[in-house]
Amino acid sequence: MTDPHPDPLVDLLQTLDLEELGSAQVSVQPRSLAAAPGVELPDTFAEDVTLFRGASQKQPHGRVFGGQVLAQGVVASGRTVAGVGDVPRRLHSLHAYFMRPGDDTQPITFSVERMRDGRSFSTRRVHAVQHGHPILSMSTSWQAPDGGLDHQDTAPPVPRPESVPSLAELFAGTDDPRAQHISRRAIELRHVEGNLFAGPPAEQVAEQNVWMRAVGRLPDDPLVHDAVLAYASDYSLLEPILRRHGLPWTTRGLKMASLDHAMWFHRPARADEWVLYSQESPSAQGGRGLGLGRMFAADGTLVATVAQEGMVRVPE
Repeated sequence: MTDPHPDPLVDLLQTLDLEELGSAQVSVQPRSLAAAPGVELPDTFAEDVTLFRGASQKQPHGRVFGGQVLAQGVVASGRTVAGVGDVPRRLHSLHAYFMRPGDDTQPITFSVERMRDGRSFSTRRVHAVQHGHPILSMSTSWQAPDGGLDHQDTAPPVPRPESVPSLAELFAGTDDPRAQHISRRAIELRHVEGNLFAGPPAEQVAEQNVWMRAVGRLPDDPLVHDAVLAYASDYSLLEPILRRHGLPWTTRGLKMASLDHAMWFHRPARADEWVLYSQESPSAQGGRGLGLGRMFAADGTLVATVAQEGMVRVPE
């Protein structure tokens, strides 16, 4: 019998521990490609892909959490980069589109195409597939260690995480199923300006700061830490849109969904140590809102920058 409340960190690590299914050659029909004058396209292209399979975490709404698919895509593509070159290559960027809602009752198949392995960079294309259709399409790029110019933004002055209550502390003892789910996450979140689950924000501004970390110790594998940062990046990045308009998550009829997601990894960081996620929303319009975020280690080191646009619909 499946444990309805598994240890959240163990569950996350098991979700990221993808099963490799082997390699396959996929034929792609280039119907949508336009050939230059005098150039004849073949009927099909043959692509060599490596296949992986990963489990889906149960969610209250029955849809797969977008951060889970991002993180699994990072792991899948990273597994195909391991061993390229003389030194390990680290993830430096990902660009993803969420195409369909995922079904949290079914596993996800990941196909990874090796686009290029150069002297310094490796590029991969990943598709996450359920029921024969892609639910996410993502490109990742990996870089061998290199030197060069170095500068960064300064972390904003905010209270230390120890002085900010966590969601688990705020919702302790409640019988609300959604609150219980939030408090059992593998990522601990501490909203400096107050969370949007308990009620509307105290101030209508399009920015917020969230301290976050995994709830326990993670393996030392850098790929795991990058994947967990990608996982956590999807939790709160659209909240500044709601905060700007004075809306809590419990707003009746509110519909939100991630549309696309980009992330740049600047410097190494551990996802099981405190990271400050400083977020803002420069624009919302046409049923869409944009969130921008910067992740700082506890010592002020800028470790990542994130951008996401999401569907945001509120009944008029």
